[in-house]
Amino acid sequence: MDSGSALAHPGMANSAMVQQMRKQLMRSATLGLAFMGIAFNPARAADAAAAGKTKAEICAGCHGENGISQTENIPSLAGQPDQFLQWQLVFLRAGSRKSEQMQPIAEEISNEDIRNLGAYFSQLAPPKGPPDNDPNLSKKGAEAARGRGCARCHTDSYAGTKAVARLAGQREEYLVKALHEYKAGLRVGGGVAAMADIAYSLSEEEITALAHYMAHLQ
Repeated sequence: MDSGSALAHPGMANSAMVQQMRKQLMRSATLGLAFMGIAFNPARAADAAAAGKTKAEICAGCHGENGISQTENIPSLAGQPDQFLQWQLVFLRAGSRKSEQMQPIAEEISNEDIRNLGAYFSQLAPPKGPPDNDPNLSKKGAEAARGRGCARCHTDSYAGTKAVARLAGQREEYLVKALHEYKAGLRVGGGVAAMADIAYSLSEEEITALAHYMAHLQ
């Protein structure tokens, strides 16, 4: 398809982008098969979490004490599902998910480190959204979330599950950033094909409303 036909038929461009992202996901999944033991055979939870706490000291500088970020565009990790955390570290270590800040760190961690970090952050109390200063915007975000079926993957409480991220209480500007990256085809990882389909058609108003709603969930 040449650029002219893509511009003339944006739906075709979207389809091509999603197909390419599916191929990227398959490559990531194939790579991840080498680490199936990480996600599906977790170490003893208490021992792993204790070891993860020590390893996580380096994470606090960006992701905050107890995994709750105080830094713009840096996500909170506390309360994220164990499998989700582990797979993201695998993707970052392999370079299939890009991050100038995280990739050099992820390249230095072992499979055991990944198990332990997932166990540690997943058992921390998740962040609670701040008082809602714009309930009308949250109402629009809730309507957009229902319309897009966000709860089908992220659960009714948006707490995430297994390899699906927790959205409730996450930093608002980070959620906006993540949705823009999915919309532009810049983000890869678990669930990328589904997220690309959803994010591609989101308007700026919907992105703003969704991020506000999710970030202020208690």
